[in-house]
Amino acid sequence: MCMNLLIRVWLHWIRKVMDLEKVEIKIDFLQCLETDMSLHIMSFLDDPVDIVRASATSHFWRQFVVTNGLAKKLCLKYFPQLANIVGIIKESGESIDSVEEEMNDAMEWKILERDHQAYASLHQALTKSNVSPKDCISNAISASSTDNYPDESVVNTLNPRDRFIRRASYWSSKGQSNPAVPESLIYKLRDGIWVITEIDIQPFEAFFQAGKPIYSAKFVRFRIGYSKNPNEIERDASHKYADDKFLWSYTSPRFPMMQENSLQPFKLPEPVLCIGGYLQIELLGRVQTQEMDGLFYICICYVRVLGRPLFPAFDIELVEPDRKFLLKHYPENLSSVLQASPSDEIPNMRRFEEEMLWERIGLLENLLRGIQQGPNNPFHWEEDEDDINGLIL
Repeated sequence: MCMNLLIRVWLHWIRKVMDLEKVEIKIDFLQCLETDMSLHIMSFLDDPVDIVRASATSHFWRQFVVTNGLAKKLCLKYFPQLANIVGIIKESGESIDSVEEEMNDAMEWKILERDHQAYASLHQALTKSNVSPKDCISNAISASSTDNYPDESVVNTLNPRDRFIRRASYWSSKGQSNPAVPESLIYKLRDGIWVITEIDIQPFEAFFQAGKPIYSAKFVRFRIGYSKNPNEIERDASHKYADDKFLWSYTSPRFPMMQENSLQPFKLPEPVLCIGGYLQIELLGRVQTQEMDGLFYICICYVRVLGRPLFPAFDIELVEPDRKFLLKHYPENLSSVLQASPSDEIPNMRRFEEEMLWERIGLLENLLRGIQQGPNNPFHWEEDEDDINGLIL
């Protein structure tokens, strides 16, 4: 208790010392304390702005903050995934992670200062980005089971609509007599650094079946991580990947899913940092049986993952094979990440154009596969000619 009180007192004085217009510095307490104690007290500063202000207080304070890497420690405290950074590359292409040749003190100090600036800006971008969230799914990788592959493939869940031309578009699990049998879907997320905030899922309403049943799950849970061997996944075209091929570094709480034909948002308790990784969606519990066989199914129409990209202020370059990476820092672009712009919003017209593009892709897929439409096709339903013409530009 006394130690915590002492730390709060020191933090109070630290912030007053950093406010040079309100207090006259007579004693520099950092020079009066042992280094370990000073570091312990300064570690309670949880805002990169405070770290930057501390480094601007005096020459000694700047030397203390920069030399001890306080900005980097603050980043790693809240985002341990950043421990895989092995170096920083400035926009000029100059690597500052290490220098093989012997360096003098001036060069070493220059490297430390650049690290300080990069990590302080990185933490600010991670926690204070105002960029509108974007869908960060790159592609669909696998499903734990698929009822009719490839017609009901997990790839269909990337389509924001529940049908292509004259065909339903969704993923379906295999039927189970036990409603407790879970399912899982795996997606590759986009390259770069993303702060994921929300995952949206739309269960599928079987509009071609009597009563239009909705094949939702009871609960959903999310995992984010990395593949043990990315090259192995790229070579395998079976679309069946065991869970042991991945390392999951984050697991969300379990969220209840409604049995509704709507895009349901699942907001994560805290933003999750992802660097070119994978997402697993666990679908827990089944609620709907199919009339024709009495088995329980889970069917998903659409999935999207909302995240804020740190590009163009930051990017990464992977260093194989240990998932280490170089951090690319573009200081002049930091403001574009911290300030949202009208261009971040997707207007209704752009949404319409995207949906029409999906329709065209669906038509092309049907033509290439040579699928015969007819009354015996389980995905067939009757449409008016006007409806078909309205889908073709």
